[in-house]
Amino acid sequence: MTGEVAVLGAGMHPWGKWGRGFVEYGVAAARAALADAGLEWRDVGSIVGADTVRGGYPGYVAGATFAKALGWQGARVASVYAACASGAQAVAAARAQILAGLADVVLVVGADAAPKGFFRPAGGDRPDDPDWLRFRVLGATNPTYFGLYARRRMAVHGDTVEDFAQVKVKNAALGALNPYARYRKRVSAEEVAASAVVADPLRLLDICATSDGGAALVLSSMEFARRRGVAEPVRIRAVSTVTPTYPNTVLDLPDIATDSAAAVEPAAGTFRSSISRAAYEEAGIGPEDLSLAEVYDLSTALELQWYEDLELCGEGEGAKLLREGATAPGGRIPVNTSGGLASFGEAVPAQAIAQVCELTWQLRGAAGARQVEHARVGITANQGLFGHGSAVIVMR
Repeated sequence: MTGEVAVLGAGMHPWGKWGRGFVEYGVAAARAALADAGLEWRDVGSIVGADTVRGGYPGYVAGATFAKALGWQGARVASVYAACASGAQAVAAARAQILAGLADVVLVVGADAAPKGFFRPAGGDRPDDPDWLRFRVLGATNPTYFGLYARRRMAVHGDTVEDFAQVKVKNAALGALNPYARYRKRVSAEEVAASAVVADPLRLLDICATSDGGAALVLSSMEFARRRGVAEPVRIRAVSTVTPTYPNTVLDLPDIATDSAAAVEPAAGTFRSSISRAAYEEAGIGPEDLSLAEVYDLSTALELQWYEDLELCGEGEGAKLLREGATAPGGRIPVNTSGGLASFGEAVPAQAIAQVCELTWQLRGAAGARQVEHARVGITANQGLFGHGSAVIVMR
């Protein structure tokens, strides 16, 4: 088990389509997080930026870009890119610096100005890029994959389109209570069913949008937190950043084939399940200890899959858990109290950081109408292209 770090501050820029640069969103979130921590930018010893692949020099200078915008003050700098898991890996990098004694206070920032429509590879021919290949060879856009995964759940576990719609209904009701969410309107199952089919069986309201937004965290050593008079801060207890195990027998973006299991026995669990398992092991807890979870709901069907991958229920029981109300407010294990990507949309480098922001506010008892009673332990779950798995366990 590794040491803990304190979450002194959390801040966000509201999600939407604002038409401005990602740096503006990141700086706004950073300043909000610093104000929440009661610190000045000059108090920060290191900044870690989660990269975007758009804007400037493809965003690969995100850490220094945010540092410049905040004002050069000599802080250490790092930039991290792990697709949709970039934010969690930025948190991991910041935590490692604190535990190594390289900095007492680290600012973590992620922000994006996303394109209209679904994400797709940049222009040019790159036949060695699996993401480029699945678009050009199969025409498999992200919504196509989401639809295929939903069909798989229907065939293997008996999920229904009505189950998928109820995920959206739940998350939209929570997003309506979140001032940072892009979509703040409740929807009914009938409205989900009436929305346009995008990738059968999924409809427009089953699939998350692409958005602009930003999120930031101020992390510190536990000693620094105590010196600042914060005796019982929210703490990051574990960060899991794992890759798949050979053979990987469940198809995942952007791959267009699985590994053969002819010569090697499949692993005991899937890639997604290994993400949370590593986090539980590091934190010294189990799924039964959780108060709530924030998961990566690119589609309604994928949220149900995360229930099983986090071991909130058995395999194939995700829809049953939803039907019982266990993942809704007041249930045994509320999921996506923020409203999830269903209410926010994807701002890729920011979303894993935003998940930790939500857990921080919940564990402080500061989530307003979304508050989970007696919240003490939360987990995030996220997955980025090319085998980037991530989960963060936050405790109080």
